[in-house]
Parts: sequence; C-alpha cells; structure tokens
Amino acid sequence: MPDIDKKTVLTRITFLELAERLNYALPVPSGVRLAMMRASDIPLHFYRYLYAQVGKDYNWWSRASLSDEKLAEYVHSDDTEIHVLYVNGSPAGFCELSTKGLPEHVELVYFGLIADFHGRGLSRFFLNEALSAAWLHEPQKIKLQTCSLDSPKALQLYQRMGFSAIGWREEEVPLLNGEA
Repeated sequence: MPDIDKKTVLTRITFLELAERLNYALPVPSGVRLAMMRASDIPLHFYRYLYAQVGKDYNWWSRASLSDEKLAEYVHSDDTEIHVLYVNGSPAGFCELSTKGLPEHVELVYFGLIADFHGRGLSRFFLNEALSAAWLHEPQKIKLQTCSLDSPKALQLYQRMGFSAIGWREEEVPLLNGEA
C-alpha cells in the first residue's frame, strides 16, 4: 500500500450534479470489444489495483492506505456498486456508485480510465454507461465531485455530459508519496 506523505497540496474541489436524464445516442467506439460489468463482491486486491492504476496520476489518496477491513466496509457495502470497463478483455477503468443518498441522489464516487486507455475516445462512452447504471436506481439526480488534481479534461467532460457545478471549496489534501 502506498504511504501518505505528511506534505499537502491545496486543491479546488468542484461539486456537480445532473438533475435530469439526458439520453445521448453515443456511438460505441469502433475497433475494440467493450464490456462494462458490475463487479459484485469485488476482491480487494483487484479494487486496489484499479484504484491505484486509475488514480496514480491524480493523487487519489483517500483509500490508498486503508486496511482491508476498512476498505471492505466501503466497497462491499450494500450501498456501493463497482462497475469495471473492459477493452479487448483487459480492465481499462472503473466507476464506483454510492446509493446511500436514495431516493434523492446517487453519487458517482470514483470514475476513470487506466492511463494505457486514455486518448482512445472511451471516456465519454464509459461515463454515459456509468450514468445509465446510476439512473437505473431512479434517483432525482446524480452527484459527483472532481478536483484540480484530476485530469484537466474531467470537469469539461462532466459539463459536456450535462452536469452543472453547484459549489466548490478549497482543501489541503495529503500528497501520495510526495507527488501530485
């Protein structure tokens, strides 16, 4: 497990919500075989792999050093869904949904692609599929947050997909292994 450094960095966290389902007719990216599968009772080592690979360039730290017991409380909760995107049979990314806020909202807690799969036109398709999974719970809205340490394209993607910024705050977050 990575160590959390004592150094911190100031980040801007933006809170977004999507209050209505927008039906996009997004084409499936061509030239690849895609599958998004719900990972029921995901093995913790596989979750840690996905979390580390997707988040390593963006200082994802909050679950990096959790014990297995604490991590299992989150990912094996009845209120949590993990969906994994596979490209040509390889795991390419994941999303995590929290249904704790139902019936008001579902939260997209984590979403992202492994760096090897960036630049292939998959993000918008994958996000649309993640949102479809969230809407299956019939919430009034979908919430998420992103920060200035995430991909510079993340906020733009969320807004293009219909999310509106509803607030923000600045926060000092620990650096993972001294890097941001």
